[in-house]
Amino acid sequence: MSMTENQAQHEQNENDAPQPASHRRDKSVQRRRVLIGGGTMAVAGGLAVAGLASADPVTNSETKADTSSSATTSATSSSTAASSVCTLNAEVTEGPYSLDGALVREDIREDKEGVEVQYTFTVVDQANDCQPLADALVELWHADALGEYSGFVGGNHHEEEDNGTFLRGGQLTDSDGQVHITSIWPGHYVSRAVHVHMRVHTDVTLTDDSYTGGEVIHTGQLFFDADLNAEIQALSPYSDNTTKETQLDDDSIYDDGGASSGLLTLTALGSSASDGYKATLTVGVDSSS
Repeated sequence: MSMTENQAQHEQNENDAPQPASHRRDKSVQRRRVLIGGGTMAVAGGLAVAGLASADPVTNSETKADTSSSATTSATSSSTAASSVCTLNAEVTEGPYSLDGALVREDIREDKEGVEVQYTFTVVDQANDCQPLADALVELWHADALGEYSGFVGGNHHEEEDNGTFLRGGQLTDSDGQVHITSIWPGHYVSRAVHVHMRVHTDVTLTDDSYTGGEVIHTGQLFFDADLNAEIQALSPYSDNTTKETQLDDDSIYDDGGASSGLLTLTALGSSASDGYKATLTVGVDSSS
């Protein structure tokens, strides 16, 4: 995907953002071919059905045969579903706010207040017939309610404590290619719609609380339903952010492609927006690239 002139101008503006001397910023914009699944949880759902079918108690040979057939059908459906979500897309810029050496942890909130978001991603690999990719590090980072990134506080014109780690981190995918990460709904900052940054790494070596080595095989951005986002941004502490907000339709990165462009599927955790949301997406990558 080639960037428009507007995107190029936006990236130039973002690259002028302040950066702490203790961190190296990679200014290169790599262009790999990646995949982002159009349906959420397709692989995991199929595998779960197959597992439940094989675990059900049976009382006679006919039931056993039916159960076996059901499990086989479910497994076949799972494979078909996995293949169906492999939509090729161009990867997007990681932006100027990335830092090396993310903490490996499930909850990245630290002490940041905001509406809870429980992310579940399923990573599938085109290089392996779109089967789940295990032991891949899924890394997220995003702005807090005031639109400030850790390590770059002040970029959205607010003063606050900056430890360089809040709202950053990742987890390894399990044998089903799934990973769960808990955070908050991001705030907005000048020139961009509300979004989350994502990288998928392979072949990392875990340390006590982080990782070393590995290869980044996917860099993308995640987006939120515009109507739900309007509700969230009206709540405290988001309402304390008085900088101008860019709407999703006007964002320089999001191309209106739905899930194939990183639009999350959101499910309410309660009866009001403040109760939080589950956010799911099937993310396809090509580990051979």
